[in-house]
Formats: sequence, structure tokens, C-alpha cells
Amino acid sequence: MTGSTKRFPAALPKVGIRPIIDGRRNGIRESLEEPTLAMARAAAKLIEENVRHASGEKVECVVPDFCIGGAAEAARMDDLFDREGAAVSLSVTPCWCYGSETMDMNPLRPKAIWGFNGTERPGAVYLAATLSAHTQKGLPCFGIYGQDVHESGDLNIPEDVKEKIIRFVRGGIAVATMRGKSYLAMGGVSMGIAGSIVDCPLIEDYLGMRVVQIDMTEFVRRMDLEIYDREEFKRALAWVKKNCKEGEDRNPPDKQHTREQKDEDWALSIKMALIARDLMVGNPALKEIGFGEEAEGHNAICGGFQGQRQWTDHYPNGDFLEAILNSSFDWNGIRQPHIVATENDALNGLTMLFGNLLTGTAQIFADVRTYWSPEAVKRTTGHTLSGDAAAGFLHLINSGPAALDGCAEMKGPDGKPTMKPFWEMTEDDVAACLKATSWHPGTLEYFRGGGWSTKFVTRGGMPCTISRLNLVKGLGPALQIAEGVTLELPKEVHEKIDQRTDPTWPTTWFAPRLSGTFPFDSAYTVMNNWGANHCVLSPGHIGADIITLAAMLRIPVYMHNIESAKLFRPSSWSSFGTADLESADFRACQTYGALYK
Repeated sequence: MTGSTKRFPAALPKVGIRPIIDGRRNGIRESLEEPTLAMARAAAKLIEENVRHASGEKVECVVPDFCIGGAAEAARMDDLFDREGAAVSLSVTPCWCYGSETMDMNPLRPKAIWGFNGTERPGAVYLAATLSAHTQKGLPCFGIYGQDVHESGDLNIPEDVKEKIIRFVRGGIAVATMRGKSYLAMGGVSMGIAGSIVDCPLIEDYLGMRVVQIDMTEFVRRMDLEIYDREEFKRALAWVKKNCKEGEDRNPPDKQHTREQKDEDWALSIKMALIARDLMVGNPALKEIGFGEEAEGHNAICGGFQGQRQWTDHYPNGDFLEAILNSSFDWNGIRQPHIVATENDALNGLTMLFGNLLTGTAQIFADVRTYWSPEAVKRTTGHTLSGDAAAGFLHLINSGPAALDGCAEMKGPDGKPTMKPFWEMTEDDVAACLKATSWHPGTLEYFRGGGWSTKFVTRGGMPCTISRLNLVKGLGPALQIAEGVTLELPKEVHEKIDQRTDPTWPTTWFAPRLSGTFPFDSAYTVMNNWGANHCVLSPGHIGADIITLAAMLRIPVYMHNIESAKLFRPSSWSSFGTADLESADFRACQTYGALYK
């Protein structure tokens, strides 16, 4: 697989399949042994064929050669899972079993039970009984129960069961992947943005990660002492000269950098990208030049670059650093994106991490800049909005960088614009992203130290999801989600609107899917209730996956436009209320508390 490398010391988490059986011998257990193991193997096959890690590898399952009929076998299974690295568990059964004796009691392991819906043996009865035990003991568990009755021995997994298993595993693997990793804060607070006040208890208690913070003078030290792979720098510089086309310099002529200064900005920008990556995940090449400590990195699965203002008032901005690291390719070829938040907004960075772990794709970091009503568009451009844009839209634009994948110049199986997981990308896709992107000298009014800003326009017609993790004093973390679609405005309309802000920055026109119910009664209301100035745009409608992941982490979701039929949370959530699922989510998360606290 192109670009697949091992970034982190820990092994990739696996899914443990727990075949649960009626422990009574002399005929009952013996008749169920093979059907139960076959059910476990079928579930494992489904998972391994359909779920990948964000690093591209297929998720592996641990499938035992024995069933769990009681507490002793449950303990044997725990030992097997510990040895094999199974950090997520799916229990499966076609029959009645002894619930509290066979259930998964590990409080840190995301868990689900699939109880076969058949009449010959009551697997669904075990499901209900054991979910009740999980609820009673405070160990949230997802229940998977097919809508239709199936025949005993039918190994074809129903479509509704497949969807729930895959959604559960995606979320569980994301939870397990984050555990033990780091958030690397490169610098401190950017321009008073609260999201860049990195909250250690949030990251430690809810995600099981640690926070590492470095002063930005570390970049100066590494640049001055050439603590980076110097051969790679030469290769990267040649690649940039060949592939990163320069665009218009919109600075006043008397303020513009000279050609020599611009070339130096390119060189420093590339060095910053190399250094930021090495700080996050290390680089063996540094050990070879005498910097063994620096070669280790900080085990960072996510990070943020402060940039403004102290850094950007003197040095080139971090736009190239952020854009290229967040992309699915660079001078080394196609590879897994690194997750780096603009302005060290850790809350947006963590939201980017959620999206990347669930999809394997690059994520777009953006300001939620402006709501454009149909009336405002008509007044300023003379154009009447129609189609997906008819009710108005949001202008998503970051102040300088975004992942180059965000131009959405790739085509999905349906022919629509998309952003692909890196393992599906081709060299033609990379070429299309580079062609759609221009690099403009940083606006010196904002970035006194210069640099290069990323400009592209996201193709219209891509189903997508915006989301944001917010931190609320007295409540804790809370997520908001809006599914919708990107828009392609007529060229003259786009230019008139784009010119009203900084046209050297990447633009995405986004229309949320409206339901007629507050806060999704209008695009204006969506923006008016957005919790911060930033959001993350992920390709595809992944809101249901984010909600499942959030429930595993005990983070409530207070604003979303996902159909209730797609909501999949632990079964105990219904004990907190069924008439108002949003309120029930808050009560459940508050009751259970942070996963790692």
C-alpha cells in the first residue's frame, strides 16, 4: 500500500470477537458450539473486509477457537485479548447464555453484543438480559439486534446488523487508537483564541491521551542547527519548485517581498514542515546526524501550530506547514495525513482527528466566516440562488492553509467530487489537487514575516459533514454536527463574494441540510448557533459515526441533523429518556463521566 509506514510505537488495536454459548453440557452446548463459532467468524470476516485503520491497514480480529460459557472462559478470553491487543470487543451469540457470568467487564474496552434474531434459540433474550446487566453495572454496551427473524444457521448477516457492527467498530477502533498517544501543542495561545488554550484534563480524561507542549523557539533552534533531514529538504525544495505554482501577490507593490526573500520564505516554510512532522512522530534520520533525542518525536497523533502572532510577526507563517502535513501526499509520495490544527486550536484539531480516524481522509480546517442569505447574494451579485444553495450558505475559509485534498478534484464511484482515503488515491489525484491549488505570498498585513498561503475552491456537489468540539464550563466537552453539501457558485458570483475577504485563502461554499426544525430551520440559524469561529469539514455524511464515537467517549452532541433511525448509542442511553434523545445523551454522559477519569 502506497505511503503506509508505522508512525507510532504501539501496535494497531484489534477487535476481539467473543462467541457466547449456553454452558449446559450433555447436548445443549455441544449442539451450539459450531454455529456459535461460525457466527463469530462471519462477524470477523465482515469487519476485516470493511474497516481500515486511518493508517490504511485492514482492521484485524482476534477470533478464539473456544466459546464463553461461564466466568472461567470469560477470564481466558480476557487473557487472550490482552496478549493479542484486542482493544474493542464484539460478543456474538445465537442462543441463551448466562449474562453476568459471560459479559465483558473491561471498563475501558468499547463493547457491543450481537444477539441473533431467531426463534429456535433465544439469542435476542441473552442480548436483552446482558445489556440489562451492563446497564445495572454502569458498563455501557451497544446492542445489535436485527429487525427481521432469520433461520437458524443462516450465516448471511442482515444489512441493518452489518451497518451497526461496522459503525461500532469504526468508533471503537478510533477510541483505542487515540489512547496513549499525544497532542503536541507547538506554541501557546494564538490571538486569544480559547480553543488554543489547550485543556489537559479534557484530553487526558476523555481521550486517554497526553499533552506535550513546546515553545516555538524549538523551531528556531532546529532551523539554526539544521536539525532536519538535509537530503530530504533538498528533495522537498525541488518538488515544491516543480509542483507548487505561485499565484498573484496581492500585497502593495512597495511592500512586496523581493524574489530572493520569497525564495527564502519557501525554504523556511519547507524546513518548518519537516520540523513539525519530526516533532510529532520523530525521524530516524535525525539520529544519524547526532540528534538521538529529537529522532524520537513526541508520539503525537494530533497537534497544533500557534503561528499568529508572535511567530508570524517575524517568521514565515505556518500555512505551507499546515497545508502539506494535513494533505494525503507530499514530496515522499502518497501517505497518511498528519493532523495539525491552525492557530493551535486543539478543540478543532481533536475534531479533525475524530474525522480522520473514522474515514481515513484528510480534513479541512476552516473558519465559519460568513452566512450569505439569498437576499444578500442577490443584492451584491445580482444572482438568484437555486438548488442546494437556494436557502443560503456558509462561507468556510481558513486564514491561509487547508489540506490540498480539500479542493475535491477527485471523483468518487458515483462520479461526484470527493476526498479519498489516501490508500485509494492515485498519482492522477495528486496531480489534480496540485493543479487546483495556487500558492500566494502571505498577506503582510496579517503575516509580517511572509510565507505562502494556500488557495483553492472546493468543488461543488460533495456530500460532507462539518463538526466542532466545544468546551463548556460546568458541562465539559460537547459536540455539534451539520451534514450538508459543498456548492459550486457561478464563477462571477464566486469572485464577487470571494473578493470581499482574502481571495488568497482556500474557500468552501457549504449548505447544511435543513430539516425545518430549529436549529436546522435555516443556514443562518446553523451559523448563529455554531459554538466557535472554527469548524472541521469531513467528506461524506459521517454524522452518525461521529455520534457513536462521541457516546463511547461520553461526550454529548447538542446539535445535529442526523435522522433518528441512524443514531447508534449504548443501549443504556434509552434509560435516560426516549422522547428527547438529545437531552438523554447529556444525562447519560454526565452520569457515566469521562471514560478515563
